[in-house]
Amino acid sequence: MQQTKISKSRISRKAGSFTESVIREMTREAIKHGAVNLGQGFPDFAAPEDIKQKAMEAIAADHNQYAITWGVKSFRDAIAEKTKWFLGLEIDPEREITVTCGSTEGMIAAMMATVDPGEEVIVFEPFYENYAPDAILSDAVPRHVPLHRKGDGFEFDRDELRAAFNERTKAIIICNPNNPTGKVFSRDELEFIADLCKEFDALCFTDEIYEHIVYHREDGTRPEHITMAAIDGMRERTVVVNSLSKTYSVTGWRVGYCIAPADITSAIRKVHDFLTVGAANPLQHAGAYALSLPAGYYEELQREYQRKRDFIVPVLQDAGFDCVAPEGAYYVMADAKPFGFANDIEFTKHMIREVGVAVIPGSSFYHVTEGVQMVRFCFCKKDETLEAAAENLQKLRRG
Repeated sequence: MQQTKISKSRISRKAGSFTESVIREMTREAIKHGAVNLGQGFPDFAAPEDIKQKAMEAIAADHNQYAITWGVKSFRDAIAEKTKWFLGLEIDPEREITVTCGSTEGMIAAMMATVDPGEEVIVFEPFYENYAPDAILSDAVPRHVPLHRKGDGFEFDRDELRAAFNERTKAIIICNPNNPTGKVFSRDELEFIADLCKEFDALCFTDEIYEHIVYHREDGTRPEHITMAAIDGMRERTVVVNSLSKTYSVTGWRVGYCIAPADITSAIRKVHDFLTVGAANPLQHAGAYALSLPAGYYEELQREYQRKRDFIVPVLQDAGFDCVAPEGAYYVMADAKPFGFANDIEFTKHMIREVGVAVIPGSSFYHVTEGVQMVRFCFCKKDETLEAAAENLQKLRRG
């Protein structure tokens, strides 16, 4: 008797529904073609010596085994202390903090801990590329609301945002300051979003890894970083996701954290435990030192990135890109339509192979990619890297 052969897909529908990171792929392409990498958002300069020394001391002191799953106590205490002075929030390090393997794990752990299949999560777009797979992996249904380019920045339409909220809305994701647009959400905008969250009983996941990287405007003012958790009525509705990566130039350490109400923290800790068990023990000890640095460290960080921003934006504009100076983070979203390529992918290939500058195609930040002509430049690089990119970009003008 001939048996019927059973055929099953070896790949899950979830894994088949999104691609590998385009951002990381562009770094590999930059290396392959010898291009200056203004694509992936990691500094190419050294991390602060004192922070590195603390990590080495922690290893030498044999902090090399499992830490408490949800984080080394001294690190959680340091998170609570810094959150108090910088954000004005009193948090309990024993019940309201989970240390994670970077903000990447923090976001997916928070979503898997709170979202049930079929519930909707609102995402502003263009969005950081991880948020779309996060929604898929947590069985959420994403609802996209555009950030429109207006004048010198990006704004959301309040009617469009209100229309996205409904009885199935579980949460909204905010990246503030925003990757990739550089937008810093104002208090008025956050209060509008908060009112919708309260009206529809929704949570807010707020990604704040660029909290210290905000810039002075031409008129001398500087936008204020405001956490959603500090908005009236949102302390119990907000999960703050953060990391050491950007503020301390240690993106490879993969040490992040979530701040959330105790019941949500308990759920995040359970998910985190079975995703990764815990973040690197010695690096958390070094992180406790980093978080205790004085205000002067953050002021110098802001000044250095302001200087780099003020260098690269005119270079891009002079090369022919339509772009505006970001208010925060360290990216520039630039419109490449003036160069006449069919789409952002073709233009990105040209940039890497012919111009010698790697960028990120803007379609990786949109759920509908057809017609996207935006690309993202990253400027968290050494001066000589930015100068080399500026020289290569002159090829666009000659072309």
